[in-house]
Amino acid sequence: QLVESGGGSVQAGGSLRLSCAASGYTYNRNCMAWFRQAPGKEREAVAVIYVGGLKTNYIDSVKGRFTISQDNAKNTVYLEMNSLQPEDTAMYYCASDGPTQEALCLYWASKRPREKSASWGQGTQVTVSS
Repeated sequence: QLVESGGGSVQAGGSLRLSCAASGYTYNRNCMAWFRQAPGKEREAVAVIYVGGLKTNYIDSVKGRFTISQDNAKNTVYLEMNSLQPEDTAMYYCASDGPTQEALCLYWASKRPREKSASWGQGTQVTVSS
C-alpha cells in the first residue's frame, strides 16, 4: 500500500514537499510516478522517475518547479514543489506499479490514469491560493 502525505494549503509562490511511502512491501524502484487530479479535470501524470532514479520526466507546466526523487532505504518517493501556482491545486497521488523496462515506463505513466482497473491511494490535497 502506498500512502501519500505532505499536502496542504499555501499561497502562490509557496512550496510543499509530498511523500509517498510504501507500506508492507518494497516498491518498484525502476518506475514510479506522481499524478494529480484537479476538480473537473482528468487525472494526469505529473512527474516520473525511472531507471532506478537515474532519469526523470515532467509535464511542461511543472518543469523547473517540481522535482521528483526517491529514497530506496526509506521506500519513499518525494515530490518537491516550488513556485506553486493556483493551477497546481489538485489531489495528488503516487503509483509504483510501472514496468521495469525503461522504454515502457513513460507510456505506463501516460496511460495509467485512464485504466479502470488501476488502484489509487487516498491521495493528498494541495491547494494554492492567489
